[in-house]
Amino acid sequence: MTAKRNARSENRSSTRLTSPERRAQRAQTAQDLAQRRAEDGQRRAHAKREARARRREKRLARLPAWMRDREIVTLVLLSVIAVTLYAVLVPVHAAEYGSPVAFTMLLAAPLVSAPLVSTRYPTLAIILFTASALLMALMVPRDVSLALPWPWSVPMLLAFVFAVVVPTFQHGWRTGLVMLASGTAAGLTAALMLPGFTSGNSLIVTTSVVGGMYLLSVLITGRLRVGHELTRERALTAREQAKRELVEERTRIARELHDVVAHSMSLIQVQASTARYRVPDLAPEAAAEFDDIAGTARSSLVEMRRILGILRTEDHTADLAPQRGIDDIPGLVETTRRAGADVGLSMAISGDIDAATQIAAYRITQESLSNAVRHAPGSTITVVAGADEESVTVTVRNAPVPAAPPTSGGHGLRGMTERSALLGGSVEAGPDAHGGWTVTAALPRHPASPMQKGSL
Repeated sequence: MTAKRNARSENRSSTRLTSPERRAQRAQTAQDLAQRRAEDGQRRAHAKREARARRREKRLARLPAWMRDREIVTLVLLSVIAVTLYAVLVPVHAAEYGSPVAFTMLLAAPLVSAPLVSTRYPTLAIILFTASALLMALMVPRDVSLALPWPWSVPMLLAFVFAVVVPTFQHGWRTGLVMLASGTAAGLTAALMLPGFTSGNSLIVTTSVVGGMYLLSVLITGRLRVGHELTRERALTAREQAKRELVEERTRIARELHDVVAHSMSLIQVQASTARYRVPDLAPEAAAEFDDIAGTARSSLVEMRRILGILRTEDHTADLAPQRGIDDIPGLVETTRRAGADVGLSMAISGDIDAATQIAAYRITQESLSNAVRHAPGSTITVVAGADEESVTVTVRNAPVPAAPPTSGGHGLRGMTERSALLGGSVEAGPDAHGGWTVTAALPRHPASPMQKGSL
């Protein structure tokens, strides 16, 4: 009993000792989960926007060519409105108001065509509409029925609305306000010049309706302008983010390649410096040659460290641990298994492999496993690594899952492609015939130098 109590007390003490670590681990897990949910939400929103854009493009592609031109469609609609108003305004003023038919037909044309003219010449449209509205009101005979609205008839009111709304959408709220003020001034001038007509109700109704439509068009125009600006900013932000991610990935790859080359240069410098001590009876000419090689290696290392200082960012410090390679892939798989994933590994690699190829193979495997765990949780993952005399091949496949979250954005695949391209290899990623996702990387066992490849 005493032994059991001692064991329980030891367990409680060990639990108390490790509780801060467990709290830190739970906090880190919760933070990772929140970050993953935020990334998934951003990916889903981005996928929805892209789907809407594709549907919109498909609908537009079905239309004739002239209907996809916004300017042509606007001119056609305004022309139809102008013809319709003209066909209504002339008979109403000629029959009901007793205006001369010839003058009514002449003045109605610039009155109803002012919205169409305002698309190109807003100042001319304001002048035409104001003059035509004033003359149309003054042509009404004095013995006209007092029950009819004057100086603005119903067709003229509709023409006034379009004459104010169209310039507001086309040229901004200032042009629309000038048109509203000019038309209102024309109505007031007609009422002052013909004081015998009852014009109060018509002026109040016209000013209220046209003013309300003007305010509504200003609000809609502002909302559309803000929407266009947000869309443009989103597209610009997406392009800049893609460029930044690409540059960051290339910089990280360049840092790792620098570390590999610096290690090789250090070995060359050490071997050249110690040659006179390791090789007996070394000729003075050969010793001098080895000293020159060692000096060149030292100067190259100094220059490479200077370049490394430029590549390092403030939030990135030099890694003190050695770079991971192909031999570390089993450890990576084991770590993924401990995280709860079902991962199988098959490796058949032997012989000498270039350090840059080993780093690229490890990083590609690491990124592929991360993507599989993130986008296909609960699926079975298989890692197969093999090599022949010319190349090293790494394949990571995850089985299909019932409901995998949508995948869009990110720069993991781009980074893997950049890594393989720098070495002269290739990466293929996409769905397989069984509904899963497969990433296959083919890397040269001994990459050619940049001068040999003709790139970089």
